[in-house]
Formats: sequence, structure tokens, C-alpha cells
Amino acid sequence: MGHYLGPDCKLCRREGEKLFLKGYRCTTNKCAIEKRNVPPGQHGQTRKKPTDFAIQLREKQKTKRIYGVGEAQFGNLFDVAVGKKGAITGEYLLQLLERRLDNVVYRLGMAASRTEARQLVSHRHFRVNNRRVDIASYVVRSGDVVTVEDCSKDLPPIRAAVRSFSGRIPAWLDFDPTELKGTVSRLPAREDIDTQVQEQLIVEYYSR
Repeated sequence: MGHYLGPDCKLCRREGEKLFLKGYRCTTNKCAIEKRNVPPGQHGQTRKKPTDFAIQLREKQKTKRIYGVGEAQFGNLFDVAVGKKGAITGEYLLQLLERRLDNVVYRLGMAASRTEARQLVSHRHFRVNNRRVDIASYVVRSGDVVTVEDCSKDLPPIRAAVRSFSGRIPAWLDFDPTELKGTVSRLPAREDIDTQVQEQLIVEYYSR
């Protein structure tokens, strides 16, 4: 299946919570969840008690949608997490997702959403350790330095995102807004990841 091209707000309504897929709009009263918090479709308001499998599936789907990862790619990341010796599978999976370059750009406040960050990366506006990287799924390491291309520093989406950013830079990242430079000071720990995900449910889903 290809990349989802439908309305982002439908995904939030399907999961019953804000996934912050549309950046600033998600913080206003224009957010679909604020207006109509029911799943899309004619059976959206049907109330049924979900099975354990349904709960696990929804958690997996929600996490995929938050980070903008496809089914096959998500499964590959889970396999990597399973094979990591000495690591807690669910926590390491989240760490891998957080270390994606598009997520790092979003976390640094240089994009309004992960979708926008993915587009900016794929359009070659960023460098890692002074090397141009246009792969959104690139996984950063401790000590990596993420910078904006010199010719892209005045790009309206980047400037607007930095100017309006009101969040908190994660403790595992450092950011210089003057130079538009971010540094991965260390790898993220579970307590550094504020994404509302129950990763154990994802592990249970894949362990059926």
C-alpha cells in the first residue's frame, strides 16, 4: 500500500485523539477533534467494546501515523528493535522512531509538523555532519550535527516554524536558533519521549 494521501484529520478522528499531523492548526479550535471526536464513516458512532487485538492494532496504527511511517518500514524497525541485545524492545522501537531525521527536524522546531519536516528533508534542505541528507528515515547518532543548507536558511516554512515554535526542545537535543543548528547530545531515553504511546501493546501485537 502506498503513502496515505487522504485528510490528516480523518486519521486523528479514527484514533480518537490529536496526533498533531497538521502543526499549528492542531492547537486551535479548528482541529477536527475539537469539533467532532468520532471515527469517520457511517458507523463512526457505533459503540462496541474493543477486543485485546483491536486495542493492540490501534496502538500500532496510531504510532505509525504519528511518525509518518509505512507498514513495511514500521515492521522492519520492529525487527531491528527485537534484535537489539540488552534493549527493551518497545523502548528501543520508540528510540529508533525519535532518531529519524524528519522527527529530529520537527523536534528542533524547524518544521511545523513531521509531514513538513519530511518534505523539507527530501527536498535537500538539511545537512548532517556537513553532508547533505535527503532521506527522511536517516537515523541520527549521538554527536551528529543537523544544519540547514546555507541557501535554505531564509526559506519561509523554516523561518515561520522557528519563529512560532512554542514547544520544548527535548533534553537529548541542543539547538542554536541563530545558526539553525541542532546537535544530538545523546540518544533519547524513554523519559525524554513525550509521545503518548503504550509501546508494550505494539510488542504484544507483533508477538501474537
